[in-house]
Amino acid sequence: MNTTTQIDDYILRHIDVESGYLRKLYRDTQVKLLYPRMASGHLQGRLLKMLVRMIRPKTILEIGTYSGYSTLCMAEGLDDGGVIHTFDINDEIEVFTRPWIERSAFANKIVMHIGDALQLVPPMDTRFDMAFVDGDKRHYADYYAMIMPKLNDEGYIIADNTLWDGHVTEQETHDAQTMGIRRFNDMVATDESVEKVILPLRDGLTIIRKKNNL
Repeated sequence: MNTTTQIDDYILRHIDVESGYLRKLYRDTQVKLLYPRMASGHLQGRLLKMLVRMIRPKTILEIGTYSGYSTLCMAEGLDDGGVIHTFDINDEIEVFTRPWIERSAFANKIVMHIGDALQLVPPMDTRFDMAFVDGDKRHYADYYAMIMPKLNDEGYIIADNTLWDGHVTEQETHDAQTMGIRRFNDMVATDESVEKVILPLRDGLTIIRKKNNL
C-alpha cells in the first residue's frame, strides 16, 4: 500500500460517513456509467455539504449533474426552502440520475434540467448564492462569464477539476480540455472582483468568492 492510499484511507475513516443511500448510488455509478471517476465521492461530497452549511445559500446552480452524487450532497446541507438547479447536457444520463434524485430524501430541494446550461441559465429569472461547476472543461471560462452576472455579491463558485491531473502545468498541450481549464484558471486569477484559492483536493477544487461591490 502506498503512502497516498494510506492517507486517503485514514482521511475517510476520520470524517463523517456517507449515507447508505449515497454509498449505493456511488456503487451503482461505478457499475452502470461510463467514466465513474467523474462522481464526486465520499471526501468531496462531505466537503460540498460542509461548504453549503457554511455559506447557507438559498439558491445553488450546478453545472454537470452526472449521477447526482454531488447534487445530493449539497442538498443534504441545504436549509429548508433552499433549491438546487442542476444542469446536464447529456440527455442519456437522465434515465439513470433522475430516479436517484426523485427517490432521495432531498427531492423537494432539487430541480433537474437537461440541456446546455449556457443556453438555459441566462434567461432564467433567478439569482444564485452558490454555483458548483463540473461540466465540460472546454467551456469553464464560458460558464464563469455566464455565472458572474447572476451570482449575488458575496456568493461563491466552486469549480472542480481545476488541476486536471496536473496537465495544467504542461508547457505545450493541444488538448482542448486542458486548454479550457487553463483559460478558466487564468481568467479567475486576474479577476479582481473575486477572491480565490485552489485546493489540491482530488483533481483540484477552486473556491471563488464574489466581492461585495457596494
